Amino acid sequence: MNLPVLSSDCGSCFGLCCVLLSFSRDAGFGVAKASGTACHHLDASDGCGIHATLREDGWPGCTVFECFGAGQQVSQVTYAGVSWRENDNLGEMAAVLSVMRQLHEMLILLSEVERRLPGAAAAVLHRVTALTSDPPEQLLTIDVDELREEVGGLLSIASMRLRSGWEGPDLARADLAGRDLRSSDLRGATLRGATLIAADLRGLDLTRADLLGADLRDADVRGAQLAEALFLTQPQANAVRGDATTELPAVLNRPRHWA
Repeated sequence: MNLPVLSSDCGSCFGLCCVLLSFSRDAGFGVAKASGTACHHLDASDGCGIHATLREDGWPGCTVFECFGAGQQVSQVTYAGVSWRENDNLGEMAAVLSVMRQLHEMLILLSEVERRLPGAAAAVLHRVTALTSDPPEQLLTIDVDELREEVGGLLSIASMRLRSGWEGPDLARADLAGRDLRSSDLRGATLRGATLIAADLRGLDLTRADLLGADLRDADVRGAQLAEALFLTQPQANAVRGDATTELPAVLNRPRHWA
């Protein structure tokens, strides 16, 4: 099975996130802008003029965002290398990007299930992979909510299997913002959808903790063991405060700003 690339390659994209996404200062962007308006830092070759200094220049939101490779898939496969600069189709491209990003995120999560439990997600993984090659008109007819519900059910079953023998506390959707959790045993914990904004997780072992959809913005994970956490994604890793001693899953990139 040939999966599409599931991490962003900005050099192969038309700067879609810089044009099609709305920005707000509260979300860590230097200015507020509406969807469909190009960021003023985007140049004519679809490069970012401050890419190397985004955090220093007050744009941390850009360093947290991850399209999961949807940007280059839409640019180079869905639209065969024909940019929004050449066609008046920004509205359609925005809708397609939204669908594609969700498909790619599902592929990342399904790939993790398949890696940990071979055969458990193979059929759905194959089906979602095939959808990423569909033309725009077909992508826009996908019932994404129904598909997400199906994938979500599979992930729940996988989580229970993977946490068997590691059953930690059930903190799904709990408000743990700002909490000092260093004395907690969170191995095998259910932290799905939990709010962990600015929580202190330093030195914690989060092996087999289910972090699907957890809000980890500014959580302190210095020295934490996240290598075997379940369903941790790149945007979550980008949003936390880590250091050289933080252990991440091998499939994730270590954020540059941790240094």
